[in-house]
Parts: sequence; C-alpha cells; structure tokens
Amino acid sequence: MESALSGLMTPSDSESLLERAYLDAVEQVDDTDELRARILDAAYDQFCRMGIRRSTMEDVARRAKVSRITVYRRFATKDALVEHVVRREFRRYFDRFLIDIEQAGTPADRVVLGFVSSLRAIRGNPLIGGLISAEPDLLVPSMVADGGRTLATVRQFVAGQLRREQHAGHVSADLNTDLVAEMMVRVSASFLATPSHIIDLDDDEQLAAVARQFLVPMLTPP
Repeated sequence: MESALSGLMTPSDSESLLERAYLDAVEQVDDTDELRARILDAAYDQFCRMGIRRSTMEDVARRAKVSRITVYRRFATKDALVEHVVRREFRRYFDRFLIDIEQAGTPADRVVLGFVSSLRAIRGNPLIGGLISAEPDLLVPSMVADGGRTLATVRQFVAGQLRREQHAGHVSADLNTDLVAEMMVRVSASFLATPSHIIDLDDDEQLAAVARQFLVPMLTPP
C-alpha cells in the first residue's frame, strides 16, 4: 500500500492526484458516473472502518453491493482505488476551504479562518485524519518525501487566493504571494505531520490565535 499513497503524490504522469483534486475544485469538475461514485463511497466507508491495509477489493464490492469484477472494471487495482478515494477527499478539502474563507470579511480573517479550516478539515476527515493518526507510515512519508510536490500543490492553491486579494486591492501589490503561501503551508504541514505538545490542535481558538500572531503579519511585506 505504500506504493498507492506514493502514487497519490508522485504518479508516473505529469500531474499528481493531489494536483488534479486541486484543479477539480477550482474548475468545479463533477463525476457523473454513478456506479463509480457508489464504489468510491463504499471504499471510503470500508477504509474508514477497517483501514486501508486490512481492506480488500472483495470487501469494497460487498459493501457497494456489486460484483468484484465490477469494481475491477472501474479500478484495475487496489492501489488505483485507494488513490482515487484519497483524491476525492482532498477535493472535498479544497471545496470546504473555498466555502469557509468566503465567510470572512478581511484578508486577515480569511488567513485565520483558512488556517483553522484546513487543520480541522484534514485532521477531522475520517479517512485522511485516520491515516495520519492510525497509519502515519502510509500517508505522512508520501506527503513529505515526494520532492516537495505535495507542498507545492497546496502552496499553488494558497498563492492563488493571495493573488486574488492583491487584484482586489486588499493586500500590497509588493507581497511575494508564492513565498508567503510557501511559509503558511509549511507551518500547516508541520502541525499535521508532527503533533504539538504546546498547542491543542483540536482547539479552534488556539489555532486562530497562532494564525493571528504568526501568519497574518506575513500579509504585510517588509
């Protein structure tokens, strides 16, 4: 299964599945294959209940109430199924992020809300959060040992939001959006990869205070 999650971040083609999830969210791409969605739903439920390692294609087929052959027709291997289930969860993360930050009235508020929303969405996701806590040797190495592609994808997403703030005149035109996004993403990733003994990551108020003290000042170029 290590190969499945490694493939999530760095597959053989030019785009990682995380990059595709990002593009799907930005472009609002929807999957209209109902049977495929049904199998993905069943796989998600199975992986959340039993973990990825302990789940088989037969288990997924049984939960989806379809034949094993039907599952294999949509997903040639278990690795492919895992990749697409996890991709869909990252797509949901991007969708949720975009909705959450629209509730904030200022760029500073959007940074704070985005930071809190990101950690809550990923840690609270039954599959992604479960992998980080229960099977960290599967997910975390693939996130940090992929030559920086995962961080680069999320940085691209955050930088795009910062450039929107620039174009709207909400932050300085001199702001280095790529560098600021890089620093913000690395701070978030560190909390996901390594639990804190100082900050309660389940306390939104503490996370918001961290964002106000350390992330919001990044919006003002030196």
